Amino acid sequence: MASDMARHAILPRTAPFGDTERASLDAVLGAATPIQRAWLAGFLAGLDAGGAPQVAAVPAAPPKAAEPLTILFASESGNSEKLAGDVAKLARKNGFKPKVVDFFDLDVASLAKEKRVVAIAATWGEGEPPARATRAYGELMGDGAPRLDGVEFAVLSLGDTSYAEFCAIGKALDARFEALGAKRAHERADLDLDFDKPAADWIKNTLKALTPPPSADNVVAVDFAARAVEDDEDAEPSREPRVVEVVDHVNLNSSRSDKETIHLALEFEDGAPAYEPGDSLEIYPENDPALVDEILAATGLSGDAALRQALLAERDITTLSATTVERFVKATGHADAQKLIESGEAKAWIEGRHLIDLIQSFPAKLTPEHLNTITRPLPPRAYSIASSRREVGDEVHLAIAAVRYETHGRARSGVTSTHIADRVKNGAKLRVKLKPNRHFRLPQDPATDIIMVGPGTGVAPFRAFVQERRAVEAPGRSWLFFGDRHFTHDFLYQLEWQEALEDGSLTQIDVAFSRDQPEKIYVQDRIAHHAKEVVAWLEGGASFYVCGDANRMAKDVRNAVVKAYQDVKSLSPADAEAAVASLERAHRYQQDVY
Repeated sequence: MASDMARHAILPRTAPFGDTERASLDAVLGAATPIQRAWLAGFLAGLDAGGAPQVAAVPAAPPKAAEPLTILFASESGNSEKLAGDVAKLARKNGFKPKVVDFFDLDVASLAKEKRVVAIAATWGEGEPPARATRAYGELMGDGAPRLDGVEFAVLSLGDTSYAEFCAIGKALDARFEALGAKRAHERADLDLDFDKPAADWIKNTLKALTPPPSADNVVAVDFAARAVEDDEDAEPSREPRVVEVVDHVNLNSSRSDKETIHLALEFEDGAPAYEPGDSLEIYPENDPALVDEILAATGLSGDAALRQALLAERDITTLSATTVERFVKATGHADAQKLIESGEAKAWIEGRHLIDLIQSFPAKLTPEHLNTITRPLPPRAYSIASSRREVGDEVHLAIAAVRYETHGRARSGVTSTHIADRVKNGAKLRVKLKPNRHFRLPQDPATDIIMVGPGTGVAPFRAFVQERRAVEAPGRSWLFFGDRHFTHDFLYQLEWQEALEDGSLTQIDVAFSRDQPEKIYVQDRIAHHAKEVVAWLEGGASFYVCGDANRMAKDVRNAVVKAYQDVKSLSPADAEAAVASLERAHRYQQDVY
């Protein structure tokens, strides 16, 4: 009997138990399976932590293979891409094998083979998909889309309530997945600019919904609340806003121009962040004090200093959307505003109007709490960086066009742009945050030729490109297409481009000043004029970049390049389109549009 005890003993004699206790434990542990031992280990760990364990049995034996999860993102500014990474990180910790796919790279036919799909999609402009997602989105919505029977899915939709077609792309994807036979695992969420907290909650709940039920060969029970905390604890530090000093503030347009473009140089006291040409910088603005005071007067809250400060720096007091009107009606019960909603006229009425119009048109008693509920947080505004760290050191340069216009008899202005143009001077402090853009990068090989198309402030990243290429003595050629209204008043950074031509960091520049002749000439017209050369550069391996207006300019430029291929190489329209599409897939046609 003694020999048997020694042969099957589990606990060493040095264990802090008596002989009888050790014998009892040896009897239990000696006959236990690996899964039972793992359960006991977790149970005891839970007791030591002060309560029952929150994660159920974890087998010591190799678990069942991780469940596959495909995470799609359609992103323009990078928010959807960042959230896709958040989904993947939490999913990996909870037993999934995630695969993150940019809509740009999506093979739509492959979706039929997936088991679970999470799609995160931003809406661009008036209900359009992000530029990089256009091809795959069109295929998914087309007649050739595959059936998705057997696929579980969930959609997270990002948008901006200042646009009429709020979250249109996410809504369309959600409906399309269902129409193709997929099963909705979790309800879609439509999120505005302040999406961080609701997105985190949606991700946690969606992964919980997608987790397969436990079975004999899948005994891992998941505690998503615990995992979410764990994920937060080991996440990379977020990029917090930093304070910078304005060291240069210059209007790039002449005094006779009807435009105002501010060259803004910002200095980081403790060193500039590791930005690259193509990245953006977010500025946290303040609202116009005169507009704040007008709102306070209209609501009878002029004496509230704390509210005034909040409206200056924290709340969006210009955006007016259908959601804003609905919140206003809920807060005030205003009958006429309610009729505006019920009649279906709200969408048309809010066009061109701001919050002040709503308050003045439908007078009602409002409290500070009402204003906080009606408005959303004041978002930062991103601007393309117009400098290279290799040339400007701890500074960041931006080119910001002041937005001013009039609607419904009232002068309007862009929040951030006029804050910079009108109320910021040298020595002022600003809060900023770097916004990387890995989809708008110079070629890795500095010998590669580049073609840059940037009318107006769209030229900003190309100033950074040229500075960077100068600093590294890039042997590749550089060709810039620039456009604006008038040569004598609106030629942004003219002297710098001339110097770049002289030192060879810029090989060629072609300009289009639309108002200097009876017929309007734009950058796409210059591309058409140089079609043979443009195609020759691209066929020789050049990369093509476009920055600026997404609604018209970027589309017109792309059409011009397609037409150039069609004419120069005698291709059919379909083959010319395919040629440009192949440049996009090879990341040799890149856009940074807004």
